[in-house]
Amino acid sequence: MQNVTPMLARKDERTPDEPRSSLPGGVFGFLSYWCALAIPFMLYGSNTLFFFLYTWPFFLALLPVSVLIGIVLSLMIRTHLFWSGIATAMVVICLFWLLFSFLSGW
Repeated sequence: MQNVTPMLARKDERTPDEPRSSLPGGVFGFLSYWCALAIPFMLYGSNTLFFFLYTWPFFLALLPVSVLIGIVLSLMIRTHLFWSGIATAMVVICLFWLLFSFLSGW
């Protein structure tokens, strides 16, 4: 009769600190988007609202892009959730500022 104990003693191939889902990355992307949206209001005041009144579709299109960036970066940097959040915030803020600068004509 064969011995089955080696099969039962086999360890799981996955590491325990691997993220189970892409939810933290999506949350980081969503929060980074709202932080990036708040930066022009802090810098230029309430006049930014009139600028967003005419250009809101462009900035709204950055929302799913920001969530996808957060998911991709969190899956690329699997074990370091803090660094993936920082990288997501930096990339999303840079994209937002690039679009804002392009549309405002600077």
